[in-house]
Amino acid sequence: MIQIRPAGQLNLAVLASGRGSNFDAICQAIERNELDARIKLLLSDKLDAPALEKAKGRGIIAQAIDPYNFTDRNDYENELVRLMKQQQVDMVVLAGYMRLVGTVILENYPNRVLNIHPALLPSFPGLNAHKQALDYGVKFSGCTVHIVDSGMDSGPIICQAVVPVLDNDNEETLSQRILQQEHQIYWQSLQLFAEGRVYLDGRRIVIRADV
Repeated sequence: MIQIRPAGQLNLAVLASGRGSNFDAICQAIERNELDARIKLLLSDKLDAPALEKAKGRGIIAQAIDPYNFTDRNDYENELVRLMKQQQVDMVVLAGYMRLVGTVILENYPNRVLNIHPALLPSFPGLNAHKQALDYGVKFSGCTVHIVDSGMDSGPIICQAVVPVLDNDNEETLSQRILQQEHQIYWQSLQLFAEGRVYLDGRRIVIRADV
């Protein structure tokens, strides 16, 4: 069993493609002194992502990097890693980042790239998780914070929150209730890393209370 990261303040890079609501929730937790972290920069693969302006409004370095300006994914990710290393980032947070993370980022930040998925993994990975859950007819769904690996939403699970699926739910109503939980468990999971409590045992995450 290995400790993923010793206790200490996190230096975060956030990768976002859209509105940045989880980015907002993480920022608010930092501002409340409930999360011992600094967001060093926000990077987006979309030039018009609302998250960019949200970051700039908080005085956080924010930059759009168009992947189509690079020869391939490795070339693109090398630029992201260069910018993150420049800011001494030690953990990467995916917040609505709609691209698969490749080997360059994963090798530079092993077990230190986190994602939140709007379903109870391993059920309903990939896109349209809410629709998948509704179509399947599950009675409960939720969200999962996990370490990113080379698969599709297949990395070790850190934390999950359960949300009931109501008979009259549609994708929008279910999404909104799950999002409320996302805004809690994402920053709470990050704080576990700041406290040095996250250990990896095979593919199983162990949260220790005695550190």
